[in-house]
Amino acid sequence: MPTPRKNQVCLDSTPYYHCISRCVRCAFLCGNDEFSGQNYEHRKQWVVDKLAELAGVFSIDVCAYAVMSNHYHLVLHINQPQALAWSDGEVIERWTLLFKAPLLIDRMRKGEKSMGSNID
Repeated sequence: MPTPRKNQVCLDSTPYYHCISRCVRCAFLCGNDEFSGQNYEHRKQWVVDKLAELAGVFSIDVCAYAVMSNHYHLVLHINQPQALAWSDGEVIERWTLLFKAPLLIDRMRKGEKSMGSNID
């Protein structure tokens, strides 16, 4: 049974974590797939680019990585002091670099009044 991340990550013990993600059903992440004859080597750069993008958005430093044919390994450092220094506005700005902001967050960012008092 999976364990929630909040029970796996303890920054008091260590801010460093080794993470692994593996493809399923003999799928290829990158490299030459001998079964289909396809070459997926171009995906390696996609993974590296996305990893750099995500590290720039979150307070996580990439210490090491290895992208292999059907899985990858990451050694990550959680930069807690950096995250704690962010204001609520900066957290929202970073989050919206990856996801569409909910309507209420968009209105707050534009300085509009809350809708809560205007309901008829």
